[in-house]
Amino acid sequence: MNSANGAAVVVGVDGSESALRAVRLAAAEAVRRQRPLRVVHGFIWPLLRVRGSAPVGAPPGAGLRHQAEELVAAAVAEAQDAAPGLRVSGEIIDGEAAAVLLGETPTATMIVLGDRGLGGFAALVVGSVAVQVAQHADCPVLVARGTQRTTGPVVVGVDGSVLSRAAVEFAAEEATVRGAPLHAVHAYTHPTSSGPGDMQPLVYEESRLRDEEDRILVESLAGLTDRYPRVPLTREVVHGRPVAVLSEAARTAQLVVVGGRGRGELSGLLLGSVSQGVLHHADCPVAVVRSPE
Repeated sequence: MNSANGAAVVVGVDGSESALRAVRLAAAEAVRRQRPLRVVHGFIWPLLRVRGSAPVGAPPGAGLRHQAEELVAAAVAEAQDAAPGLRVSGEIIDGEAAAVLLGETPTATMIVLGDRGLGGFAALVVGSVAVQVAQHADCPVLVARGTQRTTGPVVVGVDGSVLSRAAVEFAAEEATVRGAPLHAVHAYTHPTSSGPGDMQPLVYEESRLRDEEDRILVESLAGLTDRYPRVPLTREVVHGRPVAVLSEAARTAQLVVVGGRGRGELSGLLLGSVSQGVLHHADCPVAVVRSPE
């Protein structure tokens, strides 16, 4: 995440209602972090060799570029209404949406997106732009999903991997700026029983495995309370599938934070299965944090 003083919160817009929800979420995030907000629209038509300006003799307001200017202006106005006094700028950049937003990530403190934009299939809960940006971004990506709450904890999924450390740090920062408690969740799956005759050894094995999973969570959070002394921290180890456990926690959370790829993920899977699952099912905004390679 870019921590330079001039680094902005960047929100991608396409004129959809989902994008406007993202604008409101991004405005609140910019206020919390005392950062400017930058509204960006990827204008794809020049790449397709489609004329963006209105033809000669067209009525006022005609032309694809004028429409793009109007949707950016509407998004800027939405942000200013949501957060009076916030510094907001808007820009149209020629290019495909995901590529344009990824071009913003080296200098952004955060990218904020809607969960589905114009042209998204109804059955596709999270749009392709959000997934592509979350896969490759050099800064945290916040996706405006579900219910936007101002109460409840910041929940972070912890799996003990080096890659999840960045997610833990970001979640602690979010809890700090939101004045919220931090709830760290470690979910694991192991067989607990294979038949009545095996019950006793398997109960012993489950107890041993539970102790090991507890240790993983404690070690993953080592030193966090020293670095963030004002953040109330709770820990939870749950036997269950991570996507289901984190999605359940999201029902009362104001934010869920996940790493881009965690322990056990295939190296070629740029955005891990847990991250994608939470993006599809969580009933609150989700932040995906990739650790530097």
